[in-house]
Amino acid sequence: MNLAIDQGYLGMRNNHGGPFGAVVARNGRLVAAAYNEVIRTKDPTAHAEIVAIRRASAKRKSFDLSDCEVYSTCEPCPMCLGAIYWAGIRQVWFGCSRQDAARIGFRDKLIYDLLGGTRGRSLRKIRVGRRECLKLFLEWEHKDDRTMY
Repeated sequence: MNLAIDQGYLGMRNNHGGPFGAVVARNGRLVAAAYNEVIRTKDPTAHAEIVAIRRASAKRKSFDLSDCEVYSTCEPCPMCLGAIYWAGIRQVWFGCSRQDAARIGFRDKLIYDLLGGTRGRSLRKIRVGRRECLKLFLEWEHKDDRTMY
């Protein structure tokens, strides 16, 4: 956890992003460390957990990190939580809560509320081109050499 905290300070003090750091570890050993890079990269998905997962996957040459765990300075937001699930990670250690993040101005609560159905949705979703998209899906479904993830 101390390395995640150090990463958070590094990114924040360099004005690369908010006060967030994360580490991916396997069997108690560092695989990847990162801090929030949203401001530096102008990428809203460059949260510490996402960046750490990307680095760990690249280093291990695998999208499967099910034998790893994450240490984060804050409870993962819904986007990061989704990435953690997609990577197969089964354990997350975190310091601050999402309520702590809300108190200093981060909007995780808005997304949690949207996902929980407790708030009106502001995103308009329009289905278009389903027939053509299904062809793409069917080709994937019948692809002999596909790799499921």
